[in-house]
Amino acid sequence: MRRIAIDPLTRLEGHGKVLIYLDEEGKLRDAVLQVPELRGFEAFCRGRRAEEMPQITARICGVCPEAHHLASAKALDAAFGAEVPKPARLQRELFYNAYVFSDHLLHLVFLGGPDLLLPEDVGKAERNVFGVLRRFPELGRQVLEVRAQAQRIVELIGGKAIHPVFALPGGVAQPLGKEAQAEIAAAAPRLVELARTMIALFHEEILPRPEFQALLLSEEAWLPTHYMGLVDENLAPNFYDGQVRVVSARGEEIFCLPGDQALARIAEHWEPWTYVKFPYLRDFGWQGLTAGPDSGIYRVGPLARLNVAERMATPLAQEEYERFLDFFGEKPVHATFAYHWARLIELIQAAESVARLAQEPELTGTKVRGKLGRPGEGVGVVEAARGTLFHHYVLDAQGLVAQVNLVVATTHNAPGIGLSVKQMAAALVARGELDEALLNRVEMAFRAYDPCLACATHFLPGRMPVAVEVYDARGNLLRRLGG
Repeated sequence: MRRIAIDPLTRLEGHGKVLIYLDEEGKLRDAVLQVPELRGFEAFCRGRRAEEMPQITARICGVCPEAHHLASAKALDAAFGAEVPKPARLQRELFYNAYVFSDHLLHLVFLGGPDLLLPEDVGKAERNVFGVLRRFPELGRQVLEVRAQAQRIVELIGGKAIHPVFALPGGVAQPLGKEAQAEIAAAAPRLVELARTMIALFHEEILPRPEFQALLLSEEAWLPTHYMGLVDENLAPNFYDGQVRVVSARGEEIFCLPGDQALARIAEHWEPWTYVKFPYLRDFGWQGLTAGPDSGIYRVGPLARLNVAERMATPLAQEEYERFLDFFGEKPVHATFAYHWARLIELIQAAESVARLAQEPELTGTKVRGKLGRPGEGVGVVEAARGTLFHHYVLDAQGLVAQVNLVVATTHNAPGIGLSVKQMAAALVARGELDEALLNRVEMAFRAYDPCLACATHFLPGRMPVAVEVYDARGNLLRRLGG
């Protein structure tokens, strides 16, 4: 049995590797995404004061601390039975849309950008952000300038550009000043302008490429799963708040529920060869790593949010959403590489939302903290850039954390990522493309999800379920260590 390793994986947050196993005839036996790091935040958060949680959990990741910060704050809102005043809610939502814009821009240019913006025949040495900037120098300049402005909005509201400090149980730390509001309002049109530029570039330079369209519609990248995402009362995506909606692989609604009730409909499976758990829908049960309408596997993130929604929340995003649906001609869209296009559509909605929220008269209101009740249990859910994020806390009578469970976007997507990697490897090995093109295509498959493996590796009981297995050339298990 031959073993091929893509180790380390590149242009993602965290550490992971892809293992591809071939039999004696060179046919694919298996392909897996293995995540060898353990963070264990659930374990060491127990016993901490509840109000510390938004600061502690924000340190899980330096790319999406905003998502953990607000998911944590929302879990504490629920645990203390606090109603967040409107000025505080507006601050949070404005802050969060600026984060989504900035994070999507990071992926579209720096992380997934080489897969999206560069032709597939570009050599390995050029398939990076420097290759993107050489090919699109003016775009690179605009991205750096505008992303800095988006991060400035995050800083003005959150107190820091990374690891924000403003959200508290029941609201935020302080009112937003009128000068800060004016600065945000002045910067917002630049965000919308850049989103328009990115969409124009996509339609002029990327989508017309036959090889990219072939990739979007390829059978090896078509994965029928269920989908999950937050929607508002109009069934449009909402990154900060809403109901958790799940639709089937056929597009039928499975449920649309508040966060705590939705979390109860999810279970988690684990395997001994990775630290990442595999969530699935309880209604379907764990059927193994298989896709299709009878499987319990679902996906989250930009593509999932567009699949669970019936419309976008802003006009320019709606226009592009309609073009997206016209291209594929059906819904749900199961094309894994459509995650990139969906991310562009969300980039527009986030920019338009920043521009709208910056003009809200109540944004600078002075009532920014609701009254707290007795500590209890709460679930907070937001849409991280990579997908649905749950924080679930149980507090004791003294307000100390008794139990913690975090179900993060890349954990939700772990089964889908594993299937996409295997699907892509199987198709390319069958065609005899066992070379650098194979490795690049496999990496492209997982990178479409914008995975954050640093966020994903949590194990609730604090155990380390990873085992080492040694196989002979015939695939027979010789020895198993640990687990």
